[in-house]
Amino acid sequence: MPKGPNGEKRPADVIGNAIRIARIATGEEPEEAEQSPRSQAAKLGGRNRAETLSAERRSEIASTAAKARWHKEPTED
Repeated sequence: MPKGPNGEKRPADVIGNAIRIARIATGEEPEEAEQSPRSQAAKLGGRNRAETLSAERRSEIASTAAKARWHKEPTED
């Protein structure tokens, strides 16, 4: 059975998909798939990291990122 981008099972044929949609519409089947614990942790990862870093360390990280982003290497003509 094919899987969606989040790993949920999907019917391989049109009729199977139509039946699934009908079940969702009548409430027999939940509409959304449950999220994996890994994706839930990923949503909170950046926020948790920002809360634990000091303002000085966040500034250092941002400066390093800006330098890397705007650094231009000389072109050879």
